[in-house]
Amino acid sequence: MNKYIKTLLACAGIAVTVSLASCKKFLDKEPQSIVSADNAFKNFISFQGFTEELYHCIPDFTNAYWTNSWNWGEDEIQSTARDFHFIIKIDNGDFWGWQSQFDGWQAGWMDRNNTSTNDDRFAKSMWKLGWYGIRKANMGLENLNKLTDATQEEKDLIKGQLLFFRGWFHFMFIQYFGGLPYIDKVLPGDQKLALPRLKYNECADKAAADFREAANLLPVNWDNTTAGKRTLGKNQLRINKIMALGYLGKNYLWAGSPLMNYVSTGTKLYDAAYCKKAAEAFGELLQLCETGEAPYSLVAFSKYYTNFYSAGQNWLMPGSTEAIFRGPYYGAHGSTYGTAKQYGPALITEEAITFVPTANYVDYYGMANGLPIKDITQPDPESGYDPAYPWKGRDPRFYNDIVFDGVKCVQGATTDEKNRYANLYTGGSYRDISSGSRSGYLLYKFIPMTANRFDNGWSYDKALNIHLPYMRLADVYLMYAEAAAQGYATAAGKSTNYNKTALDAINVIRDRAGAGHVAARFTGSLDAFMSEVRRERAVELSFEGHRFNDLRRWMLLIQSPYTLKKSVEFDRSSTFGTADPKNNRVLNLRETVILERRYSEKHYWLPLKNADANMYLEFPQNPGW
Repeated sequence: MNKYIKTLLACAGIAVTVSLASCKKFLDKEPQSIVSADNAFKNFISFQGFTEELYHCIPDFTNAYWTNSWNWGEDEIQSTARDFHFIIKIDNGDFWGWQSQFDGWQAGWMDRNNTSTNDDRFAKSMWKLGWYGIRKANMGLENLNKLTDATQEEKDLIKGQLLFFRGWFHFMFIQYFGGLPYIDKVLPGDQKLALPRLKYNECADKAAADFREAANLLPVNWDNTTAGKRTLGKNQLRINKIMALGYLGKNYLWAGSPLMNYVSTGTKLYDAAYCKKAAEAFGELLQLCETGEAPYSLVAFSKYYTNFYSAGQNWLMPGSTEAIFRGPYYGAHGSTYGTAKQYGPALITEEAITFVPTANYVDYYGMANGLPIKDITQPDPESGYDPAYPWKGRDPRFYNDIVFDGVKCVQGATTDEKNRYANLYTGGSYRDISSGSRSGYLLYKFIPMTANRFDNGWSYDKALNIHLPYMRLADVYLMYAEAAAQGYATAAGKSTNYNKTALDAINVIRDRAGAGHVAARFTGSLDAFMSEVRRERAVELSFEGHRFNDLRRWMLLIQSPYTLKKSVEFDRSSTFGTADPKNNRVLNLRETVILERRYSEKHYWLPLKNADANMYLEFPQNPGW
């Protein structure tokens, strides 16, 4: 990339003597931190210290700013009080907004002016720290021969982490921008860059090689290694075999998806060969988890919230046994005084910016019997859905994630009794478009119901810690289902190293939630089954940052109805009650379009920075930008 990327590529995370001058501008180091290359790499402890800065290159997208935007599909809409978050820019078709020069508030997690590997959550950005991390990983790999005072286990641990991070940063880039140069060596900082952009599949193959070798080198559980026993209780975030296999599979599935296959081969279908490779990687991972060899398992649905937040547990990092890959948590206040307040209307949270589910997305939450809702305004005898009682008999995850009309939002004493219960009917007090719900729903998947100014569930003494993982086990089950189905062209498809079919994997997730299995009528053809795969990803992974990239890779982002964001409109009946709001009858139920995104083919990829794309002919801008 451009001048700043070139400088970052010339830096080392630990300030070794040969590169201090070029690093100083971006990552200031105290003079006493300067060590020679020989000392930095000669034993496991010093080399691990070098390596661990890579973990601090991972942005916490959940808490990157005071309020945070990471859901950019048709899933979420923001109140109108502010217009600086990337979701607003994306709704307007302005994908340039990911770049710091078009983000005056510096609120995004993908690019920021101030960048550091310290513990400041405001100083993280994927673009700058990703290139820095790639350079650092390559420097470590090229200095492995200096690691002489170490066991073979320790050498494998170092190399495996470095390979994983090199693959992970490249993968994170190419999923948004398409094929890029795959940098697998330390580039001289004083020479002209001339590396061409590779095809997407060429980059994916190189990332796959790094992930595969990392998986071969790394343990399933650091606690069971000699080196890891020295840091028992502190190994949960360290890169392991399961993380490497998870991203090996995800990288292959993305490469085999319609958008990526289209730019690689010109075909807008899945690439079955890549999908089979993905299924094998996921199958290996799931087999290790289900046999108990790996310390990962689905949490009970009664503890589902532990995937996303903890409270009253001394700032325990959420994730429980299900989170596979997470970045470090950069301090407590981001959750308590920022993120936690962005989900309720201002009248009970005092936060002007509110992020809410769109009504059309909430429609994906089908019925408890596992059947989808065909039309929210029409009765459906097969599924049992009744538009006069739209909150009744729904998928249990609907009640866990979504606040609808009549739900009790303030639990204890309040000076605002009329707003104790959600007034989300048309014209209700929670429906202010500036600082309340534009859609008729609220999102409470990531916060306790006490997160309001009366119950004070976000006060410091409550130790509310919100932190979403980049990958959790439920996601792996669903990616396996998609890969196995597309690899073998049937819902009965399965990898050679795991005993569950694609259909089985979907039903594992539904069993955990207490929802009905995929109905037989969806298993007879691949297209029918994929409609349920996509819906299951929408529900289980809702608002966790996956939808935008899913719609892109499926080549649905620019297609209606995925370009629409809707609200639900209705009147309360005279029988309205608060004892059990899901049994309330409503009148005049309908959905109204709030906005329609105007997209073209260029919107399948984010634009590169013009300064980067203008550096040399072999590094062109993405088409249309």
